[in-house]
Amino acid sequence: MSNGPRPSIAIETPSPADIDAIHAVLTNTYWSPGIPRDVVAQACANSMCVIARDDKGKLIGFARLVTDKATFAWLCDVIVLPGKQGRGLGRALVQTFLDHPDLQGLRRWLLGTKDAHGVYEPLGFKALEAPERFMQIKSPAPYGKATS
Repeated sequence: MSNGPRPSIAIETPSPADIDAIHAVLTNTYWSPGIPRDVVAQACANSMCVIARDDKGKLIGFARLVTDKATFAWLCDVIVLPGKQGRGLGRALVQTFLDHPDLQGLRRWLLGTKDAHGVYEPLGFKALEAPERFMQIKSPAPYGKATS
C-alpha cells in the first residue's frame, strides 16, 4: 500500500458509525443489494470483523469472517471505500485474518467472488477442487432486490 499515510488495520467491533458506512456500501453491492442496516449490524455482531482506518480514524475498508475458529472460515463482505481502492487494502484486510493466531490450522477457508479473483489468488485462494460436493440454499432476493 502506498499513496499517503499507512492505514491502521485491526480486528475490532464496528461502531454504529462504522455500521452506517458499511451498510451504505453493502446495500449497493451485487451480493447483498438492499440489505437492511439491522441485518448488517447483526452480521457484524456475530462475526469477526477487520477494519481499516485512515489517519483520522475514518473507516476506509472492512471485511467480515464467519468462523468457528477451529475448522472453518467463510470470508465475506470485503469492501474498500471508493477512492481507496487499488492500493492493496483489500488484500491487507484478508491477510489480517489469515495471520490471526486464533485462525491458524483451519481445515477450510471459503469465499465467493464474481470479479475479484486476482485479489484473493495471491493469498492462496483457489477455485474449488470439487464444486459438486458443495450445495446451497439461496434466496434469490432476500432484501427485495435480486442478488447475483
